Amino acid sequence: MNPLDSLPNEYPVPEAAGGKNQIVALLVREKILTAKQVDYASRVLAKVETSRSMLEVLKELNFVDDDQIKDTVLKSRVPMCIGNLLVELGYIAYEDVQRALNIQNADRNHKKLGEILLDHRLIDEHSLIEVLSLQMGFPHIEPEFSEIDQKLFSSVNPKWYEKYDVIPIRKENGGVLVAFADPLDRRDLEAVKLAFGDKFIPSVARKSSIKHAVRRCLTGAGKQKISPSDENSIIKLVDDILLAAIERDASDIHIEPLKESMRVRFRQDGVLINFQEFKAEIMPALTNRIKVMCDVDITEKRRHQGGRFYFDYPGGQVDLRVSFYVTVHGEKIVLRLLNRKGVLLDIDDIGLSARMLERFKEDALYLPSGVILITGPTGSGKTTTVYSCINHINNPETSIITAEEPVEYIIDGIAQCSINPRINLTFEETLRHIVRQDPDVIVIGEIRDKFSAEVAVQAALTGHKVLTTFHTEDSIGGLVRLLNMNIEAFLISSTVVSVMAQRLLRKICPKCAVAYKPKPADLQRLGYMPGDIKDAEFRKGQGCTQCQYTGYRGRVGIFELLILDEQVRSAIIEQKTSQEIRIISIESTGLVTLLEDGIIKAAAGLTTIDELLRSLPRLQKPRPLTELRRLLEG
Repeated sequence: MNPLDSLPNEYPVPEAAGGKNQIVALLVREKILTAKQVDYASRVLAKVETSRSMLEVLKELNFVDDDQIKDTVLKSRVPMCIGNLLVELGYIAYEDVQRALNIQNADRNHKKLGEILLDHRLIDEHSLIEVLSLQMGFPHIEPEFSEIDQKLFSSVNPKWYEKYDVIPIRKENGGVLVAFADPLDRRDLEAVKLAFGDKFIPSVARKSSIKHAVRRCLTGAGKQKISPSDENSIIKLVDDILLAAIERDASDIHIEPLKESMRVRFRQDGVLINFQEFKAEIMPALTNRIKVMCDVDITEKRRHQGGRFYFDYPGGQVDLRVSFYVTVHGEKIVLRLLNRKGVLLDIDDIGLSARMLERFKEDALYLPSGVILITGPTGSGKTTTVYSCINHINNPETSIITAEEPVEYIIDGIAQCSINPRINLTFEETLRHIVRQDPDVIVIGEIRDKFSAEVAVQAALTGHKVLTTFHTEDSIGGLVRLLNMNIEAFLISSTVVSVMAQRLLRKICPKCAVAYKPKPADLQRLGYMPGDIKDAEFRKGQGCTQCQYTGYRGRVGIFELLILDEQVRSAIIEQKTSQEIRIISIESTGLVTLLEDGIIKAAAGLTTIDELLRSLPRLQKPRPLTELRRLLEG
């Protein structure tokens, strides 16, 4: 029998710990929730020992989901108290809101509640943006870097911007896109409605970013125009974008044609961040400029193209690999910045735990022959790991030869070949000649097809050591993918000595890092109970100028090392499933999964649980923290 069937139809919406359940009331009003469901959830909440919000309980009971909450809040546009909202979503305690309200009542400057919460560090700006953007569905925008419609901006008195923490960005979809520091604030909502009409589109932004954009527009810096017919302005724009990316230590630049604009985004610490938006009309001229720099066909707009060029700047030179991809709105351009720092990491510094590093060296890297696979998705640091390996074993007695596309680091004493298909210097042609060079170690930039996989295996069979990269989800996936390429199982088992999977996760900003206790829901998603994480020191970044208010700065490597023993080799020959091979590897070789290595590093305060859940595969329940420490730290 359904526990809800015995309840009457009408119930008032209960209050949680003295705070009003505004979202719950809204969901009931919009008939997403019933009064029966809310009453049942309140009874469950009363029995729960740990601190939980009503909304969390309703979600765990599957009465409502995040998408329904977002849609309802966005469609309703009902002003809400940011404090009660944070309590409902489980970000802060009701007592903290009461404390902030008391401060607000005594404040002569009449600060908003959100400002007081930030000033007294009851919540950090990054979490506040996260709540409004990810949880509530308001798009996150950076007006500081957006091209603001000057006519729209000038339609209100400059003093208006002193009263309200908002700025209009541009006309979009029949309305006006407006950036709010708090898109739930009644006063700001009413002011925008009067100034720009009912059909405005609310987005969320940092208050400092809004104020900076307002100053830029008022001083005339926002009035500069870029003309597609002015070659010098286009050249300067491309140079400015490249310099900004280098300054921010971005790994990739995305220049994207949209329906009504052109968007530029940078990939920083593995995550795409908006840089600036421009009018769509300058996209063709900017594309042609980059094509000229790459020396590719500027008349070809119907087919994908690729190129490469070097860019000189005051601090040095950067190598850029460029891809032009044809979309319905034009050509999207992605520029990858290679060898930005020119720093070759030592293998001891890439982030392997002490015991994993020792085992990788002794049971894989120092062996005279065999295939060593480094696996992971694009941007996971595979190439850096390969270079650190060959630099470590490079000595006058060893002949090392490479086939790469392209060569990213120049290492003295190593014969490095950069593939160039435009002059028919292909992987196939290079790999046929590579074994004739009397090498001890062969480095193949990437196994991309059956031919390169066969070359790697055959070279290992003839006594060579082979290092190469592979695109797979985890270490076991590397073995399975070789089997799917129709490489004989007995050849794989007799030549592959090690598979190391890796990821790069964002590292907590050391300047604004603070200790925090994970929420029960986060532990549940990891597959943990509170007792499984004893002595952990979890931290999270509050957001500061050093990390551009993201809470993260830099990246940390997460690794999964598989050393093939007889039991794993037998499982490959018997062509067991990936799950069976994984269980055998854990039991016989002491395999620690990517998620488990990530948990160790999160528990040490290097990264966050959010990063683990965002980036790492969760293929099975992780072992308790004490056991993982024994396996990795001794």
